[in-house]
Amino acid sequence: MDTVASTPSGPPAPRLRADAARNRAQILAAARAAFRESGTAVPLDEIARRAGVNIATLYRRFPDRDALITQVVVDGFSLVLDTARVAAQTAQTDPLAAVQSFLQGMIDNRELLSLPLIGGPMTNDPHARDLQQHIAAALEEILAAGRSAEVLRPDITAVDLIATAALICRPLPHLPPEQAATLATRHLCVFLDGLRPEHTRALPSSPTHEEITAHLFTEETT
Repeated sequence: MDTVASTPSGPPAPRLRADAARNRAQILAAARAAFRESGTAVPLDEIARRAGVNIATLYRRFPDRDALITQVVVDGFSLVLDTARVAAQTAQTDPLAAVQSFLQGMIDNRELLSLPLIGGPMTNDPHARDLQQHIAAALEEILAAGRSAEVLRPDITAVDLIATAALICRPLPHLPPEQAATLATRHLCVFLDGLRPEHTRALPSSPTHEEITAHLFTEETT
């Protein structure tokens, strides 16, 4: 997710020249990788080096560390929202397949995700908060269709889908990528079977979406 998608809370970014857009994409890709490996304190010089640009080019695209962190998070949430909305389009005809499509999309694109629940950075950006709300709404649309068709257990919430996506997308750094992907897909199949309403046990009460997201933003400082 190297370019910002048009989202409900803001207009698309101005179109960049081809070389500027390429530099921006390279910087964001390098930042995602560096944040996953070393956290957000990684020197910006190191991100620029990985991206193959000089530090002045990085600062032209992102004036400070917070701007870079925010864009990485917003891009990640934009990808999640796009995936959820595509899955929701099939929810009326096959809700379980829609859930699988969403979660498989997360697995397939996990290298593009650097989000708080999978160890990525946090931000107070209102755009990121807005995206989270739209993600929850799209997932609730899928679940509502499943409840109506009686093919999904009624006590599953959007928080469960978000948390499951986060768990199966967490890096497994000591495994080859293909083995990690195989394990993630296996765990997805186990989860999908657990969504069916037959022979299930009641779940413990779940935190609300608001309670979960309250912990995913940095504290305001004065």
